[in-house]
Amino acid sequence: MKDNAKFGKFRDPYVTATGETRAHVPLSDPQTLWFNTGTLCNIECENCYILSSPTNDALVYLTTDDVTSFLDQLEARKWGVREIGFTGGEPFMNPNMIAMTERALERGYDVLILTNAMRPMMRKSMRAGLLALHKTYGDKLTLRISVDHWSAELHDKERGTGSFQRTLEGMQWLRDNGIKMAVAGRTVWGENDAESRAGYASFFDRHDFKVDAQNPAFTVLFPEMDDQAEVPEITTGCWSILNKSPSQVMCASARMVVRHKGADKPSVIACTLLPYDAQFDLGSTLQEAEKPVQLNHPHCAKFCVLGGASCSA
Repeated sequence: MKDNAKFGKFRDPYVTATGETRAHVPLSDPQTLWFNTGTLCNIECENCYILSSPTNDALVYLTTDDVTSFLDQLEARKWGVREIGFTGGEPFMNPNMIAMTERALERGYDVLILTNAMRPMMRKSMRAGLLALHKTYGDKLTLRISVDHWSAELHDKERGTGSFQRTLEGMQWLRDNGIKMAVAGRTVWGENDAESRAGYASFFDRHDFKVDAQNPAFTVLFPEMDDQAEVPEITTGCWSILNKSPSQVMCASARMVVRHKGADKPSVIACTLLPYDAQFDLGSTLQEAEKPVQLNHPHCAKFCVLGGASCSA
């Protein structure tokens, strides 16, 4: 936030640099509870939202008991959540991944796992676990695959040489076994929405992937984040100007559970993009996490309010 800070932006959680009341978002309709399984990843992308890598263990592995505790809290607090999401890092690096997924599925939730579909997912134990879950729960389980661009050249530019082919092989295995897929891409390539979706549609058709390129719930195109770019602060007056409601912003419907390295218990974060910013750490329980979220970060403006993006299905 360096460039924004020099303009006096995003310093006060309640007041903008111009002295206006900063917008906030209440948890009005909780639909998704995310679990960050840990920031370790088998690859290091050129621009990862939360700096996942083979060496970053700032967020350590969650356990199956951690997940169970929060599922119990969901029922006690009566949030009405329909979906449990797992993200990372690469979730399939966590040895508890299959067990954590099963805990959520057996409670009746839809489960969404964000993965690069590479070697961690393709280990024998993980494939066996996925096949067993699919046999029991069918389309209650969806894997959202990170395909940063529909072409190998641009995908590999972000994720490293050969990444596209290894992800493709994972997707083909999922296809052949009937496991439901979605895709997440990026909008950094200078294409408009229609061009990008046409490219993905062609990619899906070539490989017989049953993914709808025109449906934003199944082909999600995320805006690129740049911490150095100046972005506007969102005031309470912006809602009417933008013809937008606080209920449309991701933190109105979602929270994320993480365990910071060295912490004795997990904590609940307001946003999947901001696990390291203490002001978005809402406490160690779902009850504490019911408080409103002040939109005091550039990502709040660019990704959610102006970009209209959401990590949930």
